[in-house]
Amino acid sequence: MNHFMIAAFIIIILLVLLFYYLADTYNKVITLKNYTEKAFANIDVLLKQRADEIPELLRIAEQAMSHQKALLLELAELRERYFSSSDANQKIGINNEITNVLQSIRVLAENYPKLQAPNSLHKLQKRMTLLENKIADRCDFFNESVALYNIGIQTFPNLIFAKILGYQPRTMLDIKAGSE
Repeated sequence: MNHFMIAAFIIIILLVLLFYYLADTYNKVITLKNYTEKAFANIDVLLKQRADEIPELLRIAEQAMSHQKALLLELAELRERYFSSSDANQKIGINNEITNVLQSIRVLAENYPKLQAPNSLHKLQKRMTLLENKIADRCDFFNESVALYNIGIQTFPNLIFAKILGYQPRTMLDIKAGSE
């Protein structure tokens, strides 16, 4: 009977340790997911502000660049897709497209000096530059969180819980520093 008690005690201890290990692994996966969601919420505010500036940019740019309508229409369409999307990965992909189109518009604005003349464009450029700098600052934190999350859900044993919970790798933001 004494050996039976010792074996039962060892089995109970092993089960408790296994439960603790599984609970700790599960909590790590959940923590990684929550950090990425928090990081996206922090940057989403700025991305929305930037998307809100697009109509003003379109109005000013249309005045001087009526021949560049395709670019402007693409930007307007991307803005609508951004606001109608509820999926973080879709929003990130759309934002990456917006970043590329905005860069193209900046290049066009530099090539068309008459665009620089209106005071409203100058003010808008300042607001956009401030937003871009804030976005770039928060982008680093977001991308670091996404990288840790992606690594976390692809390493063993976290992989098991990530698969069970249906967690998928997330997309990083593609914000180029100094793209103003």
